[in-house]
Amino acid sequence: MTHILITAAGSHGDIAPYTGVGARLRAAGHEVALATHDSYAPLVRAAGLEFRRLPADPRTRRADPADPADTAEQARPTAPGGTRALMRQATAFIKELGGGIADAARDDTELLLLSATTAPLGHHLAEARGIPSLELPLVPGAPTGDFAPVVSGGRSLGRWGNRAAGRLSLRVIDRLYADAAREMRARLGLPPATPRTVRRRAEAAGRPVLYGFSEVLVPRPSDWRTGLDIVGNWWPWHAPDDRLPPVVEDFLAAGPPPVFIGFGSMAGGEGERLSALAAAALRRAKARGILQSGWAGLTTRHTSTDDDILTIGEVPHALLFPRMSAVVHHCGAGTAAAGVRAGVPAIPVPVTADQPFWAARLAALGVATAPIPFKDLSTDHAVARLAHAITQATAAPTRRDHATAAAHRLATEDGAGEVLKAVERLVA
Repeated sequence: MTHILITAAGSHGDIAPYTGVGARLRAAGHEVALATHDSYAPLVRAAGLEFRRLPADPRTRRADPADPADTAEQARPTAPGGTRALMRQATAFIKELGGGIADAARDDTELLLLSATTAPLGHHLAEARGIPSLELPLVPGAPTGDFAPVVSGGRSLGRWGNRAAGRLSLRVIDRLYADAAREMRARLGLPPATPRTVRRRAEAAGRPVLYGFSEVLVPRPSDWRTGLDIVGNWWPWHAPDDRLPPVVEDFLAAGPPPVFIGFGSMAGGEGERLSALAAAALRRAKARGILQSGWAGLTTRHTSTDDDILTIGEVPHALLFPRMSAVVHHCGAGTAAAGVRAGVPAIPVPVTADQPFWAARLAALGVATAPIPFKDLSTDHAVARLAHAITQATAAPTRRDHATAAAHRLATEDGAGEVLKAVERLVA
């Protein structure tokens, strides 16, 4: 038995996959704690894992009232914005996060499993404690000539340009973590070392990194070093006897399979506008719909008087998506993978960060319509465009055939099992 600490920070999609990993490790006899934000404590405990708190919860974090710019940005933390706004948010988030990661490790911690967000801080903790660590990112981060960095929008710059942009993106991350890393090393009694120095040491040592997505969507780049492995998705834990709520089952039984529409942790504060748009697009496409409220707060309260649209809260995508005719979503890594796993066509509406990358991957795989950038939902033709995409997704048998084939390939993978194997090699 090994005492394992998993650290993960961010929104729901950044946390939930690690509940599946943790539950698999626990079933194998390990003691597992998951350190994350207070909002996700019920999720962690439901999976049978020990919850440990990390600060900087995106759901509750407040802006600095002395900084008008910060106040404006933090009022809508997931709204699309420019690079400068994202950098400001990320730096403040990381600085607040650093101390919490150090506090989360107990004296008996023997292994650290680190998400992409927590890894640049967690490595300092592993060094101070003299314990192994393993990076478990949900998106590809190592530079490659095969594609540009995921946050660049998914457009290839050519092999040389892709690699150069990838190296530049790592330097940007180093800069974001510099202040927090300096404070953390001083607190832990470690000699000064920049994030870039620590990262290069890890690369030189060939430290293993396991990526939690499928080669169905992203084949392993040919120029990655040994030790960078794509192992398959880590699915959020849910109880084996979980069922959809009765109101959802009743809605599903009342007519043909509906279209799912949800934006996850995106578009905070835009619920009324997006709800009206979604309802109008569904009516124009003559389709039934399920709106997942999410951070946007989608609701049918002001948009529909008929029985063809239902609003729901959080339910496992693994249970809901296979019952849909298509899924409209923001294309976060986990939601994109859940749609492929369900074997249903997608309408990607990417907002920011890595979402355009995954949207492009779904379209290239033939399981999705052409992406509709979120900003385009503010145009005069947004309803017509979304309705047309819904019709395309639900009426084209070829797209559904591609989705079914991709789902069969995903079903052969065991991402959490690969993490278990790696852990047992590390602690042997």
